[in-house]
Amino acid sequence: MQRAKIAVAGATGRLGRHVVGVLGAAGHEVVPISRSAGVDVITGDGLAEALKDADAIIDVTAGPSSEQRAATEFFTTAARNLQQAGERAGVTRYVVVSIIGIEKSAGGYGSAKLAHEQAVLAGPVPAGILRVAQFHELVGVLMDLGRQGDVIYLPEMRTQIIAARTVAEALAVMATRPSAGLAAARAAESAGADASAGAPVPELAGPREENLASLARLVAARRGDQVRIEEVKGADPDSQAAADGSLLPGPHARLAGPTFEEWLTTQPDSASAA
Repeated sequence: MQRAKIAVAGATGRLGRHVVGVLGAAGHEVVPISRSAGVDVITGDGLAEALKDADAIIDVTAGPSSEQRAATEFFTTAARNLQQAGERAGVTRYVVVSIIGIEKSAGGYGSAKLAHEQAVLAGPVPAGILRVAQFHELVGVLMDLGRQGDVIYLPEMRTQIIAARTVAEALAVMATRPSAGLAAARAAESAGADASAGAPVPELAGPREENLASLARLVAARRGDQVRIEEVKGADPDSQAAADGSLLPGPHARLAGPTFEEWLTTQPDSASAA
């Protein structure tokens, strides 16, 4: 594609904002899909108009709940609505972001995202999936959620963390470059139908394995925050996957910088990794 019209589902989210920015900087026409823009992927309100004359959809939606049943219902409903409205509008490509390691999930949010992938691939619009590692920006979010006074409790996590901007750039390539986008779509479709017979789902991760608590200490030091960081174990499937390395990329993954430390130096002190 030269100049394309791209609809971004989840345009106002942590990743969606970067996707919109990357596409806009490249000269593409961007249609934001979000409730604040008057478009609802669950009820379908506004979808037909938003997708009119669109070339592709980039789906970076995030559900309102991390609980498996609620998240599954959100993702599968959104995927069906986007696929159906996309077919009617003549959309030729649907790119969705997913999470590394969910094929090994025993439940939780990982299983909901796997259902999301399956719903996307089952639709009429040709689809491509990009599984990615956790975002650099997640560290600050988890720190704020886990803070209790002068102690921050964080889940044990092994991750090859990556910048959201880097992920956005990769999604933009999949949506706008014919060769890259179609190759990724074929690989994802093959993996979705029979992973043993086809190419694995594309993965994108940061340049090296990191430990969440160690990253949080870097953030605290940059903020001048004299907080104590402690790791905690969780019994739920998502916590176990984070602790045992299930979220680390496979050997076929593409690795891309910046490292977390490099990225952190570019962030305002008061909002580092937030």
